[in-house]
This record gives sequence, structure tokens and C-alpha cells, in this order.
Amino acid sequence: MKSLRIIVLFVLVSCFTNCFATEGTKECIRKKDASGNRRFPIIQKQNKTINTFNDSTPMYLKSALTTVLLPCLYLLVLSIGLPANALALWVLLTRIKKLPSTIFLLNLALADLLLTLSLPFRVSYYLLGNNWPFGELLCRACTVLFYGNIYSSILFLTCISVDRYLAVVHPFLSKEVRRTRSAYCVSATVWLLVILGLLPFYINQQAYRIHTLNITTCNDALPDEALSGYYFYYTACQVVLGFAIPCLITVFCYVSVIATLVSNGKQYARAIKVTLLVLLVFLLCLTPFHVILLAQSNTRNSDTYAYTMICQVLSTFNNCIDPFIYYYISEEFRDKLRTAISTLRNETSSGKSAQSLIQSNSTSQPGHQPV
Repeated sequence: MKSLRIIVLFVLVSCFTNCFATEGTKECIRKKDASGNRRFPIIQKQNKTINTFNDSTPMYLKSALTTVLLPCLYLLVLSIGLPANALALWVLLTRIKKLPSTIFLLNLALADLLLTLSLPFRVSYYLLGNNWPFGELLCRACTVLFYGNIYSSILFLTCISVDRYLAVVHPFLSKEVRRTRSAYCVSATVWLLVILGLLPFYINQQAYRIHTLNITTCNDALPDEALSGYYFYYTACQVVLGFAIPCLITVFCYVSVIATLVSNGKQYARAIKVTLLVLLVFLLCLTPFHVILLAQSNTRNSDTYAYTMICQVLSTFNNCIDPFIYYYISEEFRDKLRTAISTLRNETSSGKSAQSLIQSNSTSQPGHQPV
């Protein structure tokens, strides 16, 4: 009996020592997190594959939320955003004089179009049960396009608001500042900032194989070491510099524009429409995404994963709202768009008329036998 007590005591001491050893500390913490906080994403990686994860992860990766609802919402964004932004980009490139506001609108349409071109891959990914068959390189590219669209859209919307602010509130100063060359330089700077800001997505692996579920995830299940250290501070900088400050600048500019138009007795209905659309983009599409992004980077709790997926989809709906901003913010864009649509309709109707005329002539020829 005494010897049994000694053996039990020896085992307990050994377990306690191993748990707090250098190599065992992380494993013990991981086990505690997996059973207590249920942290997401996945926590153990071997040879670029993931073998161990918490109990709630499979529920999210195989649920109807990700395999049915998300692809349907992305298809809705694709069906609206792709033709609308393609048409807007064509009108801005070929039919409108290149003014500073036009250049910012052109870059915003380009950013939206690039995202919509990547959505078919994302739709396929979710329809296949969160399984990414396109390889690591394309996974990184789609991830960069997703986040690049968010922050380039925010910055170009801010540039448009500042341009409108200068044109309405400070018209004399704007003659010196609002130049085409300056707009090109600002646009190039925005793209450079976005590219540099997304550097971690270029250099870090995004696709991981989960053997237990027989799927390969893309930017959904990352190892714990990829989310530690600088990750929270990087996300905080994203939220503050890439979203909060530009949002405040945009709101200030549009409020000042409306106040100036009202005080000068000018029409301000269209300015109000533009302001409401921009606020809709920030409040409905972008604010929930950044709030949940900051919360998850701090807690890494799997219970927030479903909200994160929904907020990601909402952030892409700015691609459906931006074309209305083009329409209300530029009178020339409205006129050229109406002309292009009427021309397209006339060409279509004339083509149908010519085809029906040819068919009627062929049936009226002598000797023609009906089939």
C-alpha cells in the first residue's frame, strides 16, 4: 500500500513537471484553451497540415451557414456587382473626361471589379464544403483581393469625399489642389499603401489541409502560431488606420458639404443621397466586419466564427452600392450612362428588327416551302 502511494505520487509529480517544462508548456495551454475557451482556428500543425482542432470547428466548417447561405449571398453580390461595376468602369474609361473626381471613381470601380472576379472561386470553395482545390497561390491571391477591396474602397471613398469637400467648401483653394496629376499621384499612393498593408497575406501560408475532415481550408483555419504575437496589433492598426480614421474624415467632409450647400441656398438633395449611400457602405458593410475582426483577433473564440463569416459577406455588398455613388456624385457620369444604355437598347432593337425583316423576306420569296 505504501509503495502504491509512492508510485501515484511519482506519477503526479512527473505530470506536473512535464506540464511546466519548456516543451510542454504550450501543449498544456493548448489543451486548456481547447477545452475551456474553444479557441478558433485550429491549433496544431504538422508538415503544412492541421491534425488537431477544437470541438466546435467541424460544426462551423460543415454547417449550412458556410455551405449554403454564404455561397448564395456571394452569388448575389457577383450577379449585381460584376455587370454594374464593369459598365461603370467602361463609361468612366471611355466616355468621361478625366477629372480628379473621375479618377477616384475609376479606381474605386476597378477595385470592386477585381473583387467580383475572385468571387467565383470563393463560391466554389463554400459549395465544396469549405474545401479549396485551387492551390496555395490562388488562395493567397483571393485573400489579398478580398482585403484589398475593403481598404482600397475605404481610401478611395475618403479621397472622393475630400475632393467634394475642396470643390464645394473651398472652391478657390481647390483650383490649386484639384488637378489631374495630383489625383493620379494620390491614387498610386493609395494602391501602394494597400499593397504594403497586406504584406502578411503574401508571405504567410493561407491554405491548410485538415485530414480529419478531408478538406483544405483557405484563410479560415490558421494555426495558433500564425495568430499570436503581432497579429492583434496588426489588426488594430488595420481597424484604426484603414477604417476608423478614414470614416471620420469622410463623415466630416460630407457634413461640411451639405452645410455649405444649405447656407448658400443651393440644391443639396443629391449631396444628401451621396452622403446616405456612403454612410450605408461604412455602417452596414464595413463597421460590423471591423468590429468582429478586432474582437476575434483579441479572443480568437470559435463562437464568433459564424458572425465573422456573415460580416465578411456584408463587407462585399459595398460592390453593389458603389455604382449608385458613381451615379449620384457625377452629373457627367449620369448623362453618359443614360446615353450608353439608350444606344445599347437601340442597337439591340435594330438588330432584332433587321433579323425579323430578313426572316420575313426569306419566307415571302416565291417557291419557298415552309418547313
